[in-house]
Amino acid sequence: MTEDASDAGELTVEATGETVGEAKWSALRELEHRHPGLDKSAVRLEVVSEGERGLLGVGYAPARVVAAVPADAIGTAAVDEEGVAGDMRALVARIVTVLGVDARVDVHEDASTITVTCSGPDVGLLIGRHGQTIDAVQYLLNAAAHRAQGDERKDVVVDAAGYRERRRATLESLAVRTAQEVIATGRPVDLEPMTAVERKVVHLRLQDYDGVGTTSEGTEPNRYVVVLPAE
Repeated sequence: MTEDASDAGELTVEATGETVGEAKWSALRELEHRHPGLDKSAVRLEVVSEGERGLLGVGYAPARVVAAVPADAIGTAAVDEEGVAGDMRALVARIVTVLGVDARVDVHEDASTITVTCSGPDVGLLIGRHGQTIDAVQYLLNAAAHRAQGDERKDVVVDAAGYRERRRATLESLAVRTAQEVIATGRPVDLEPMTAVERKVVHLRLQDYDGVGTTSEGTEPNRYVVVLPAE
């Protein structure tokens, strides 16, 4: 249950959940629902109680969180987040909150790509070891977009702290190593499933690489690049 109040020009919402992360997400969702256009970077979250798990249902108490935002931050964000782009931003916002990551979530959409960018002091938790967490989140969003729009969907990229640029460098290095392996063995090599954006990085890096060619095979969201000997 949530309640809205005003104190010295500040709007607050109190929410509960089984965990602190769930309570934070509930409070933010309620603020956004009541005040579309909310500047989320101005929201302050205060943990009132971390809750008690209890034993066999005895002694259980939910976690309680208060979300507060200055009144002048209401309606100041000029962001067009309708349709799939808005759905993707909302899904990432929920994920980072449940993970306990304090992050601002923004979305940008162009003709071919929806990019959801997370910024904040602890987004390293979202990236995860070797990018496993953020890649899993990106995979989830692309799968959801594919289910909703099929092959007409736009590619969804989830970024944080410049991780995708570092990922680009890693993919280019992988492409070169794989090309060298293909030339040495004369056999094609299948790479891991990638998004369309990541596959494009590999294709562009190897398009002028002597002795190899590339193609994409499989179906979304498990489509992958094959590096094969040049004919």
